[in-house]
Amino acid sequence: MPERLLPVPDGLAGERVDAGLAKLLGLSRTKAAAIADEGGVEVDFRPVGRSDRLAAGALLSVRWEEPSAAPVEPIAVPGLDVVFEDDDLIVVDKPAGVAAHPSPGWLGPTVVGGLAAAGVRVSTSGAAERAGIVHRLDAGTSGLMVVAKSEPAYTALKRAFKERTVDKVYLALAQGHPDPTSGTIDAPIGRHPKADYRFAVVSDGRPSVTHYDTLEAFRAATLLEVHLETGRTHQIRVHFAHLRHPLVGDTMYGADPGLAQRLGVERQWLHAARLGFAHPGTGEAVEFESPLPADLQHALDLLAE
Repeated sequence: MPERLLPVPDGLAGERVDAGLAKLLGLSRTKAAAIADEGGVEVDFRPVGRSDRLAAGALLSVRWEEPSAAPVEPIAVPGLDVVFEDDDLIVVDKPAGVAAHPSPGWLGPTVVGGLAAAGVRVSTSGAAERAGIVHRLDAGTSGLMVVAKSEPAYTALKRAFKERTVDKVYLALAQGHPDPTSGTIDAPIGRHPKADYRFAVVSDGRPSVTHYDTLEAFRAATLLEVHLETGRTHQIRVHFAHLRHPLVGDTMYGADPGLAQRLGVERQWLHAARLGFAHPGTGEAVEFESPLPADLQHALDLLAE
């Protein structure tokens, strides 16, 4: 039975237990509420319910049963748009709130399940619940993903991501104004030493390199174009939090919840805007683009006022 013991960060003060737990542990709010309902949450060693409020600095204890890997359920995913498809691969534009594949603790929709519901047959390489998946986006990140349909495409795309020959370009809205305005963040990333559901810059982490350029500076935040050289879990979020410029809305990594509320942002402001690679079947260079979703564009519009 997994157990977590951690202090409540200042950014979650006043949050409901289920909402705060979902943000801290990366669970769905439904799952977080169920854990609380089953008596699995204590604050300062006293049981609390899903609707109780968190206090900054309080000691949060969480215990729950870890289910086995969830099976792939073919469930239609609204907003999962197909950008390109042929016999080798399919490129989709993933909405926020959708995970790449099933995993323990995730009860929401997935790209794998959405493709299965649409009748798309993908590569069977890899674990059954991750069939065809050659890279991932966080559930709260929107944008482009490529999924392998043929076995040769799976092998070739996995190699391309490993060898860093895939061009991955993101748009990110960081709090404040990173200095310098353009640069490279070269800092190793690993599990957070005190909270293993998060990641952090640590001396013994895996090499991680992020390049960024300022597109537009607003009074409270900066719009950045980000190029990933490596592809660590939460890499962009961790690197900008390390610079003390967390992504707007990313309360897990220290973002100001007040700013996110003013801008109507309910997830990290991060979008996979461009994806380019050599087509595994033809060898031809291909590139795909995704426009900003409405919630992220609305935040920019408010900043520009």
